Amino acid sequence: MARTATLPSNQGFTAGRRAAQRARVFRLVVLWTLNVFFLLFFLFPLFWQTITALKPNDELYAVPIVWFPKHLDFSHFQTVFTLYDFQVNIKNSLIVATSTTVICLVLGAFAAYALAKLPLPAKKTILTLVVVMVTFPGIALVASLFLLLRDLNWIDTYLALIVPYVAFSLPFAIWVLTNFFRTIPSDLSEQAEVDGCSPLQALYKVILPLASPGLVTAGLLIFIGAWNEYLFAATFTSTSAALTFPVALLNFSGEHEVPWGEISAGSEIVTLPIIILVLIFQNRIVQGLTAGASKG
Repeated sequence: MARTATLPSNQGFTAGRRAAQRARVFRLVVLWTLNVFFLLFFLFPLFWQTITALKPNDELYAVPIVWFPKHLDFSHFQTVFTLYDFQVNIKNSLIVATSTTVICLVLGAFAAYALAKLPLPAKKTILTLVVVMVTFPGIALVASLFLLLRDLNWIDTYLALIVPYVAFSLPFAIWVLTNFFRTIPSDLSEQAEVDGCSPLQALYKVILPLASPGLVTAGLLIFIGAWNEYLFAATFTSTSAALTFPVALLNFSGEHEVPWGEISAGSEIVTLPIIILVLIFQNRIVQGLTAGASKG
């Protein structure tokens, strides 16, 4: 009697386990389907850009659309450097983006360390202003900045881009690094000062090595922002020798034809290094962003 009484409950338990397993399998299928969909959705522009850059001219405007070229044509990459002097524009972007990143990290590290570890008055007010500056739209000041830079004779120079980029990127660096420095125990810097280090020595000998994920995160995001920036570059530079690559790519277009092959080749050249950098430092980027967001 006892055995027959337990059979229905055992069957119900087994049925419940099977239902839970089916639910888990269903969730996994839905999750992987969404992952594949979003992966293809975000990778398709890169795929189409690459295919367009490698198509011969007669296949660029073919109807129906040629999804895969019959043979790879690298002439568009050669034309970008021989006809448009694209290497000059890449050099300008590299100098401006690197200078902006270095200046923002140096100044931002000092400011963030002071806000996170030193007894300063009005810390919350300062951080509130920093957050406001992070969200401030650059287009609101572009006309005033142009007049100022023109009076300083900085138009068509590196300073015309580096100074505004630093002004708009520095608050972001301070905000990210301040939140990250807060996660580092204060005992470490105090012990370093007990051992004879000054606050400055404690910063670059103890704090900065531990803050490398935050520095990499802030530095890479600032570099990408300066590398891809268009509005200020198009407003404050006009000569071909001073243009950065986003403006130069737009200038590839002619009067009667848009050279999609050259535009795609140029976009490919300046996009792949950023993708490689993100893939190399992805773990530090995630660590820096999550640590910076864990404490406000």
